Amino acid sequence: MKDIFIVEDDTLIAMLLEDMLGDLGYRVCASAPDLERALATAKDSEFDAAILDVSLAGHSSLPVAKLLDERGKPYLYATGYGSAPEGSISTLPVLRKPFQLSELEQAMKRLTEA
Repeated sequence: MKDIFIVEDDTLIAMLLEDMLGDLGYRVCASAPDLERALATAKDSEFDAAILDVSLAGHSSLPVAKLLDERGKPYLYATGYGSAPEGSISTLPVLRKPFQLSELEQAMKRLTEA
């Protein structure tokens, strides 16, 4: 599992996440800053796993998560809210912002083991 799709509406956080993933040996193959682009990418692109911000400019990323579930793609949430969005059925890790490289590494390990 090397190719990661990032769904994050904050450009600086997306860039930091891409750098951190690179340090851990992953490659960001796609990213989306809003719900519309995230849904299109989740539907039509090839990647191994995804990292989803819970809130995208006030919209829940839950529709993206449901699409990933349908495709059998693992994902984790990265959020400042502390938990997955209401209605989420995911048992995968939730990465709490702000996070350190070691926390991202542990979350990615759990994601690959799921």
